[in-house]
Amino acid sequence: MERIKDFRELIVWQKSHELFLKLIKDIELFPQTQTAKILSDQLLRACGSISANIAEGFGRKQGKEYIHYLIVARGSTTETLNWYIKCFDLGWLDRKKYTERESLLYEILKMLNKMIGQKLTH
Repeated sequence: MERIKDFRELIVWQKSHELFLKLIKDIELFPQTQTAKILSDQLLRACGSISANIAEGFGRKQGKEYIHYLIVARGSTTETLNWYIKCFDLGWLDRKKYTERESLLYEILKMLNKMIGQKLTH
C-alpha cells in the first residue's frame, strides 16, 4: 500500500474542501443584511477550519499532535453543522441544499471519527 504524501490525497480533506467551495456559493445567495454577514462569517470560519486543521495535523505527522488537530477538525465540523442549521431555519437555504450539506458534514464526521479511532489504537 502506497503512503499518502500530501494532505490533498486524504478523502476527508477533499470532502471538507468541497464543502467549503459549496459554502462560498451558498453564502452568495444569503440576504444582504448585517445578521447574514455575521452568520456567514462564522460559517466561513468554522467550515474553513475543518480542512485547515486536517492539513495542519497531517503536516505534523506526530501521534498526539495529529490526533489533536483531527479532534479540532471534528469540532469545527459540528460547529459548521450548527451554523448551517441556523441558516436553514432562517430560510436562507432550501431543504434540498441543506440536506446535501448536512449529509456531507456527517460523512466528514464519520471519516474523522474513524481516523481518530485508528490513531488512538496504534
